[in-house]
Formats: sequence, C-alpha cells, structure tokens
Amino acid sequence: MSQLPIAYVDIRFCAHATEDVDNVVMAVHNILPSDKLEDITFNRSCVEGHYGNPITFFETRIKDKETVRALVENLSVNLSSLDKEELGRTINRCVEKGSIYIRLDKQAALQGKIQFVTSDPIRIRIRFKKSKIEDVTEICREIGMLT
Repeated sequence: MSQLPIAYVDIRFCAHATEDVDNVVMAVHNILPSDKLEDITFNRSCVEGHYGNPITFFETRIKDKETVRALVENLSVNLSSLDKEELGRTINRCVEKGSIYIRLDKQAALQGKIQFVTSDPIRIRIRFKKSKIEDVTEICREIGMLT
C-alpha cells in the first residue's frame, strides 16, 4: 500500500505512583520504531489521584506520514497471530468513527513485546482517512494488523 490512508496516531499512557516513570517511558519507546524516537515528543502532565497519589500522564499525536507508517508497520510485524485474530473478532468494538483503539500491555512492552491488554494500558488510537468500519477493517487487513 503506497499511500497509507491514516490521518494520525495518538498515543496516551500514564505512570502511577507505584510505577517507575522511566520504566513506563522505556516500555513505550520499545513499541515505537527506534529510528523515529527522536521525532516523537510526548506532552507530560501530573495530576493527583483520588487518594492523593501522583499520576503522570503522557500523550502525543503523530501526523508525520513516515513516522505513522513506521509505527503501524512495527505494530503489524510484532503483534502475535493470536492478538491479530482477537482484533479481527472484536473489531466492531475497537472501531469508532474512523478510528481503531488498541490497548497494549506496559509490562510486555518493557520486555520488548507487543501484546493486547484490557487494564492499565498504553492506549493507541489510529485515525483513518475513511470512517466506515468495513473500510477500516480492510485497511487493517492490508497493513497486516488482522489475519
């Protein structure tokens, strides 16, 4: 696919008081294409949790076409066939208004692995230039995110 029909990718994650912020950032860096790390800058904000515990939020929007392509290819290559099958089965719940929402495991990412998780994730939103779920599904299949 020469022209990637993706508008942008959002990445959001947080580090709780019980987590080492540097380790969480390293985990996220492990899912990003290594040759594009210096092109990706995260906004950082600190908030206080319900019980007064500090929570550090990070977020970025990636619009550069080359960086988006490298990130999506990295995800596609490193997702397990089981996760790709799971995404295929649940895609109706993961796609909304032309975006697919993916949640990745921070602990697995710290070990250099990309795998889905439901709680305390690295949140990735891939915004496609098309909004129909059928189109998004087909694009995901073409780029290798689905089996």
